[in-house]
Amino acid sequence: MKDYLHDMVQHTHSLGIINLIKIIGTDSTTNIETVSEERTVIVNATFHNPVPEFIGTFGMPNLGKLNTILNIPEYRDDAKLSIINKDTNIPLGIHFENSIGDFKNDYRFMSAEVINEQLKTVKFKGVKWGVEIEPSVAAIQRLKFQAQANSEETTFIARTENNNLIFYFGDHSSHAGNFVFAHDIAGSLSKAWHWPISAVISILSLSGDKMIRFSDEGAAQITVDSGLAIYNYILPAQTK
Repeated sequence: MKDYLHDMVQHTHSLGIINLIKIIGTDSTTNIETVSEERTVIVNATFHNPVPEFIGTFGMPNLGKLNTILNIPEYRDDAKLSIINKDTNIPLGIHFENSIGDFKNDYRFMSAEVINEQLKTVKFKGVKWGVEIEPSVAAIQRLKFQAQANSEETTFIARTENNNLIFYFGDHSSHAGNFVFAHDIAGSLSKAWHWPISAVISILSLSGDKMIRFSDEGAAQITVDSGLAIYNYILPAQTK
């Protein structure tokens, strides 16, 4: 269970914009749903294999606290993690103990009623993707360089030209920049939608295999396969 918790926290809380997730678990599937505080990123994920400890619907709040507990050296080797149930079939939290049982913490879940109220599900209806590519490590690094050079900007525009996917930063009446993110692509983009630089870089910096998609219908999606779960990050377009 510890590996699953680390994976969840890394692929949600580490983005810096998410501190609450919903778990929906059955005997056959374990899913995660959440949305960033400013609703700029919608996340849904499915584990490759169901997590047997996570049966039911419940919330995991204060992911910063969970991250702190998971990284305490006392729990690095042979830690004992168990689900708190209190004679019910609904998980209430996680109990942590070190290997000799003299260092303990309890992390509490939210009930289904509370998490459903606090985290309204945002359904993604789907769009036609204009561009779908696997971003290279070099392309992601070049994106970071361009973001540094245009640090005053919060968004970029993605367009295609001559079979290249080009990212544009800034206003050409002032400081501006652009670069080819991917060469020889299939598909096209023509709309000048804006995408959040910080969120895109944070997601593309996560561990795992990645696919990025853009649509002229006003949505982008980055898929990250961590090896334990497939995370889909949906970004609604911004006008600026």
